[in-house]
Amino acid sequence: MDVSWTATDPESRQFSPTERSSDFADLADHFTALRSHGQGYLEVRLPGDEFPLLTLGFLDDQAVIHLFDAAEKSSLLVGDGTATADAVLEVPIMDDLAVFSGDCVVDVDRAWALIRNFIQTRAPGELGEWREL
Repeated sequence: MDVSWTATDPESRQFSPTERSSDFADLADHFTALRSHGQGYLEVRLPGDEFPLLTLGFLDDQAVIHLFDAAEKSSLLVGDGTATADAVLEVPIMDDLAVFSGDCVVDVDRAWALIRNFIQTRAPGELGEWREL
């Protein structure tokens, strides 16, 4: 299963906007390298399609997933209780830290499983409840 993606570079820890197309195993290896550094950001889409696009930003064991399903339309995945709703979390989005409330935080292992599910099913709407921004 092929995927198009961009991500934080594990060595420089800077976002690399150069899109890569690879099989899922290469993306998984890259994500594992980011996990070993404790934080990262990636964007994933299906080859040949601009949308939908999923993004995953994570710090330690907490992650936030965005869904872009059109140029001007985005949503956040509703959290899984990993953080309390009133908690405040910063996660990398490209090269900056962005602030999110705990009600949109998911466990990073679950977030990765959802990314994998999206690549396999090609149906982001089935990953959980989304809150439109």
